[in-house]
Amino acid sequence: MNELVGPWPGMLVSADDAGSTELTALLEAAAPLAFRVAYSVLRRRQDAEDVAQEALAKAFKSQSALRDRDRFQAWLVRITWRRALDRRRSEIRRERREQAVEGARATATVEDLALSRETEDRIWTEVDRLPEKLRMVVIMAAIEGHEMAEVSRLLDVPVGTVKSRLFHARRALAERLRWTASDTKSR
Repeated sequence: MNELVGPWPGMLVSADDAGSTELTALLEAAAPLAFRVAYSVLRRRQDAEDVAQEALAKAFKSQSALRDRDRFQAWLVRITWRRALDRRRSEIRRERREQAVEGARATATVEDLALSRETEDRIWTEVDRLPEKLRMVVIMAAIEGHEMAEVSRLLDVPVGTVKSRLFHARRALAERLRWTASDTKSR
């Protein structure tokens, strides 16, 4: 039992690993920089704190990818910048989806709403019929809007596996729901 609690809650640092201790010191010193980079992209304190923390955690986990310790800050800035851009893009996509749904509801008739509800029920029935591996990816990535990397981390599978499962799930759903699209067009 040779582990100590690190400077951030939930992080364990091996007492034997001098490189990790050095990296931990670098991360502590660079944390304000990571926050500033994230804030410059996102302009919201809470989101910037989340992204900076994610970037610091990724840097800690990926320390073997860092070839030159003198370039640590540049490396961390790139990680933070990319994560912040991903977060901003994700938020923009989510806002567009919400606006599209709100706009569709504002102009919908009672018949449209009934058909929409029927279609939604059919889609959820088909999602529930998917194998669990595919269903989890569809719900997390396509419905809840999580990024591929986040789904990968949550399910503890490679990003490529997440993408493959999402592809197969979408294809299966498209085949099963083909009648819905053709039926809707004829009305």
